[in-house]
Amino acid sequence: MSDSPARHLALQGASNFRDLGGYPTIDGRTTRWRHIFRSNHLGQLTAADIEIVRALGVRSAFDFRGVEERAAGVCVVSEITVHSLPIEPSVVAALRTELARGTLTAPVALELMRESYRNYVRYHTNSFRNLFGHLLEDRAPLVIHCTAGKDRTGFASALILHALGVPDEIIAEDYLLTNQHYKRDATAAFDLPEDVRNAIGSVEASYLAAAFEAIGSEYGDLETYLRDALKLGTAERAALQARYLQA
Repeated sequence: MSDSPARHLALQGASNFRDLGGYPTIDGRTTRWRHIFRSNHLGQLTAADIEIVRALGVRSAFDFRGVEERAAGVCVVSEITVHSLPIEPSVVAALRTELARGTLTAPVALELMRESYRNYVRYHTNSFRNLFGHLLEDRAPLVIHCTAGKDRTGFASALILHALGVPDEIIAEDYLLTNQHYKRDATAAFDLPEDVRNAIGSVEASYLAAAFEAIGSEYGDLETYLRDALKLGTAERAALQARYLQA
């Protein structure tokens, strides 16, 4: 029977709060438990949730939300220093444009989701580069989040796990855990058809694959992206692994 910590922490106000620890790497090491968490936003935590997060010792949050998103859900844990790495949301506005044109379908929504992931690479690499700079400087435990903790956070988490040497199939499994844990806001985008809301309220492998396809198109391969775009050279990768892996 495993004595590992729980990966998913069932917070009332943040359903998608998860630990990136305990994953094996290609070289036989393991990601450290209770160092890096990924979550949806921290603006609706209950008093009990706050005590759980405090007990974890989280002191830093790296927030990918845009300006209006941040204002609508300010972190309620006073001890946490929030670092903004903004990537403004674009999918819902694009969906409403398609709806107004009468061309909105579930396949259109799926492709808009994939395009948003490609755009993380094309237009927002700076935010992910800044995240890795923080990972090399800030003291763990820390949490990475956006609004739902599934797309911007999902791509960021995949990059972290890749940089630490976690195999692709495990990275994919971690990404898809959102579909087990994230509880969608039933009032969000209520004007959109249900099949469209399902497409944007969950994750699927093709979304993450689209981001990595864009990396291939723009940079050649993932290792080049990590080195040249995210500034993770040999020394930085070694430092990152020393900090967040254990034998």
